[in-house]
Amino acid sequence: MGHQFVLLISASIFCIGAAGFLIRKNPLIMFMSVELMLNSANFLLIGFSSFQNSMDGQIFALMVMTVAAAEVVVGLAIILTIFRTRHDMDVDHINTLKG
Repeated sequence: MGHQFVLLISASIFCIGAAGFLIRKNPLIMFMSVELMLNSANFLLIGFSSFQNSMDGQIFALMVMTVAAAEVVVGLAIILTIFRTRHDMDVDHINTLKG
């Protein structure tokens, strides 16, 4: 039941994140949904790494978390800049970054 439990939990967290990204128009909610999808992939990597008694998945999950932390910094800076200039948080109306 261990493999199936990890797959079920990871797939359900990923589906919640994908639905949140596709349905919502608020960039902060979309951003949190992407982070939720990354966390589900990390959960899957760490779960199967522990089943195989290997550290490879855990090390790769640590690298994914590092990239996600950098993504948080850049993404939140862009979202805050857009909100300060536009006072609008609808994704369909954001075209500020176009040249």
